[in-house]
Amino acid sequence: MKNRIVYYLLVIFFVFVFVIFYRGLNNSNLYTPNTNIKIVPEFTSETLLKKKSVDSKDIFNKEDYYLLNIWASWCIPCKDEHPFLVNLGNSKKIEIIGLNYKDNLNNAEKFINELGNPYSTILLDRDGTKAIEWGAFGVPETFLIYKNKIIKRYIGPLNSNLVNEINNYIK
Repeated sequence: MKNRIVYYLLVIFFVFVFVIFYRGLNNSNLYTPNTNIKIVPEFTSETLLKKKSVDSKDIFNKEDYYLLNIWASWCIPCKDEHPFLVNLGNSKKIEIIGLNYKDNLNNAEKFINELGNPYSTILLDRDGTKAIEWGAFGVPETFLIYKNKIIKRYIGPLNSNLVNEINNYIK
């Protein structure tokens, strides 16, 4: 009799655990970025090199083309795309803004000093919330902006084909 009670309690316990896990699978709490963002989000951020606070309205205020690049020094694909950003920055046809994502500030400065600085401004995103406001999946991610509107989004590292596409936009 005692064995049956223990058996039934074990069965009830395992059914209960199964139901809890099954319901948990249906309730995902993973972050899914909003990919329908069409206008530049408004935010305030500290800059990496000048250590001053900047408002996004002051950065994206002209009727020029901008490229916002979300990057980090620990990101290997960011290092791979960096020469393409340096070349784009040398063309002077587009202003490149960097958003440094969840990075060690010393490592970020070292990254820029070693590989070159294509950015007119480097904004800090220490906790990742600014990247979330942009709807970013991760790093690297790049946004082409014109007249405060996001024209194109590039998920992953830039390459020569994507740079040619950007150049066609900004002619």
